[in-house]
Amino acid sequence: MQNRCLNCYEFILPNIGWRAIFSVEKEQLICQTCEGKLERIEGEQCRICSRPFQNIDEKFRRGDLCHDCFRWEEDPEWHGYLERNYSLFLYNDFLKEIIAKFKFRGDYVLAKIFSEFLKKRLTEITPDIFVPIPLSKERLYERGFNQASAILLEAGYQPNHLLSRIHSEKQSKKSRSERIHLPQVFQFLPDIQLAGKKVVLVDDIYTTGSTLRHAAKLLKEAGAASVQSLTLAR
Repeated sequence: MQNRCLNCYEFILPNIGWRAIFSVEKEQLICQTCEGKLERIEGEQCRICSRPFQNIDEKFRRGDLCHDCFRWEEDPEWHGYLERNYSLFLYNDFLKEIIAKFKFRGDYVLAKIFSEFLKKRLTEITPDIFVPIPLSKERLYERGFNQASAILLEAGYQPNHLLSRIHSEKQSKKSRSERIHLPQVFQFLPDIQLAGKKVVLVDDIYTTGSTLRHAAKLLKEAGAASVQSLTLAR
């Protein structure tokens, strides 16, 4: 039976060629047209947040850091907590629409689209524990699932729910100063010993970096050896 693209529902044309004949092809979940609209993050980028330098003015760059990460790192309250963020794609209009369908319209199956991309990147990071960024109880009730957990599960990884959210305000609406001085938005649920463990936080979008840094700080203070993050979009 011919597959349909999980995003646009068009039939996916089979890959015809010698490689396809003599190898086991992976199931295609997204058509070539839709996959071509996903802009992978490549080239020179910020050492911490993966922001491509080609998209920013030189005045907003400080060596191998973007200006925003430089300011986070020069603040002793936040220095060193988030070791590195890896983002798969630029948050363009196409990906914005997919994530909106996934998050806000409850189209859980769209998590499958990103599973192979996620697995490939995670083989490069090799963490001990995966921690999805939690939703507030209200958001979880509205959506019916945690999108970060869904992405992990569809890629074949077990999420560890070590954090719960104690503040649900949208940080993207706040100024940078307000985000930095916001009280801790998470609390740690000590189900697993973190001493010496490499942790990867998983979320859908890296926006300001504030959410991930709040989570990273809590996990490092709980004993994690390192905390990195992986997001679909940047």
